[in-house]
Amino acid sequence: MNMRCRWPPVLAGILIGISMILAFVTAGRGIGVSGMLTRLVATVQHWIFPELTEKSAYFSHYFAHGAHPLDNYLTWLVGGMVLGAFLGALSCRDLRLQVQRGPRISAGGRLVYALIGGAITGFAARMARGCTSGQGLVGAAELSVGSWTFLLCIFIGGFATAWFVRKQWI
Repeated sequence: MNMRCRWPPVLAGILIGISMILAFVTAGRGIGVSGMLTRLVATVQHWIFPELTEKSAYFSHYFAHGAHPLDNYLTWLVGGMVLGAFLGALSCRDLRLQVQRGPRISAGGRLVYALIGGAITGFAARMARGCTSGQGLVGAAELSVGSWTFLLCIFIGGFATAWFVRKQWI
């Protein structure tokens, strides 16, 4: 990793805060990635099962009045994040495809753990009505007790899980 290209954490945090304020001012809502992924799933399901998706209690509101689920600022936000990450890595000459893993786990095993963790996290984000950025950052900025509880649970869960998988990284 090219250390010259790493941003100072305090500056990065300030810029995230500014981006949250700009999201509120321009879009009237905060930032949150899980909402965009739900919209993507609704779109893909609609391609395969259009009538079933439009009748679904969960996905039907995305298609009300001829709307398209991806016609939303979150789509642009996620697209901008992916493009920004790509350009940032490219500008630092730090762009490469790799599976980061510890010495005691194979690349395939690491990908299986990542898939399982991603599925659990995605399900939990829908149950919590938001992901770490939407529920955690935006909700905490709004001083929501539920969001502060969510953040506390994220840290407790992370430390507890790390205890079980740490041997894979040592």
